[in-house]
Amino acid sequence: MAQWRLLDTGLLGATENIAYNQALLDAVREGEAGNTLRFLQFRPSALIGYHQSPYQELNLAYCEEHGIEIQRRITGGGAIYFDETQLGWELYTTKQAMGGADMAALAERICTAAAEGISALGLEAYFRPRNDIEVAGRKISGTGGIMDGDAILYQGTLLLDFNVERMFRVLRIPAEKISDKNLKAARERVVTVRELLGELPPLDKVKAAIVESFARAFDMDLTPAPLNDWEQARHAEVVEEFSSPEWLYLNERPREEAPVVQGFHKGRGGLIRVSLWIDSARNHIKQVWITGDFFVSPKRAVLDLEAALKDTPIDHVEERVRAFFADNPAQWVMLEPEDFIQAIGNTLAAREEAV
Repeated sequence: MAQWRLLDTGLLGATENIAYNQALLDAVREGEAGNTLRFLQFRPSALIGYHQSPYQELNLAYCEEHGIEIQRRITGGGAIYFDETQLGWELYTTKQAMGGADMAALAERICTAAAEGISALGLEAYFRPRNDIEVAGRKISGTGGIMDGDAILYQGTLLLDFNVERMFRVLRIPAEKISDKNLKAARERVVTVRELLGELPPLDKVKAAIVESFARAFDMDLTPAPLNDWEQARHAEVVEEFSSPEWLYLNERPREEAPVVQGFHKGRGGLIRVSLWIDSARNHIKQVWITGDFFVSPKRAVLDLEAALKDTPIDHVEERVRAFFADNPAQWVMLEPEDFIQAIGNTLAAREEAV
């Protein structure tokens, strides 16, 4: 039976919580801590995925007006709104402990275990690819993960209760789309524990159900234990780093006055947004910026792809994308070279239509 630490960091702000993601992942990677199951909750927060731009994804004015903290996750995926009505759970472990490095297979194993824990509350939850947990076709938990060397972080969120209206206003959605009809449609796509059970069970009961399910699925012996000195010191360092504008606006897109065209492609693995700076005289792509709600490990694979496409003749884009994927193995969860080729192609088509 594998020894795991059970850690509950309680209710924290976004920067503190995300800094724990990095500190605990670093601790596992460096051998400073062992396998950990963590529970967490957020004060009102707007979180973007690692590959996203806050200007593209969030209503920054609304967040500032309502005291909603903005932060960037270290994992991929889309922008989300977090508050006290959602319970987060996270696994920090290694590829060896999980039996491999295939993120899609890992997602299925972990989500299936989490779904069984949720079902123990009196629901019928199940895994839906690529990384959701549903009840009767409605999402009750979203998940995602990251690999760093041999270390793995996989995390999920259980909707105990949820304010759909606030989510719509936090995300960068045109005001005309925040209608009764669209709000009703959004409510129909997600479901909460409160809605299904008519009341919220005690939080300790929810956590215990998830603990028991993970323990059974992965043969864990879970023991409550605090953070060690190395983790606390690393957390303090990361809080300072993640409090900087350089971190929050890491994927800031080009200014509007630059000669840039934008487009997107929605594939099985998520939304890919592309911004192209084009040298029309030479028919070259001078620079590519890629954002979106997809998952990839290592994270810098996106930056490497952007670098590989710098100053590329437009006619050679497909060739270079395929060559990059062939020469740079990475975990592109449910994404293929064709998805990025299509995203760039759609962006070039948008350019032609604008001329």
